Amino acid sequence: MPKQIPCLWFDGQAEEAARLYTSVFPNSSIDEVTRYGPDMPPPMKEGDVLTVDFTLDGTRYTGLNGGPQFPFTEAISFQIVCADQEEADHYWFGLMADGGEESQCGWLKDRFGVSWQVYPAELLALTNDPDPDRARRATQSMLQMRRIDIAEVRRAADDAEG
Repeated sequence: MPKQIPCLWFDGQAEEAARLYTSVFPNSSIDEVTRYGPDMPPPMKEGDVLTVDFTLDGTRYTGLNGGPQFPFTEAISFQIVCADQEEADHYWFGLMADGGEESQCGWLKDRFGVSWQVYPAELLALTNDPDPDRARRATQSMLQMRRIDIAEVRRAADDAEG
């Protein structure tokens, strides 16, 4: 099967975004930066960054500085399924740094407008519990949150009075 490499369209911030992402994800690197050549259409000029190829914990991405025509929306997001709360908080706060925006149910938008879903893997086990009442309580708890607090979701799931 051919390799799939997500390409993220930025408005001049591809290199800055790649620096943020590689600082947050382990085993990551900026692999190659290409620049616009001569006679580029405005607003780009010769020497500006065209693409940034980077790797986040083994997965390759390309950041493209294509201009303002296509901003990011929440219609596309990246899920980060974490081992535990500590790991989820690392990604949550790292991606929220310097202007990110909280949403609901573990979703956030980083300062570049890219959407991420960050949650501990246990969340899926709780919200899909074979006991429908337990799953309902966990889901109701999650729906009230911005950043997922897995201990609180677990408490809600276990609270048969709730």
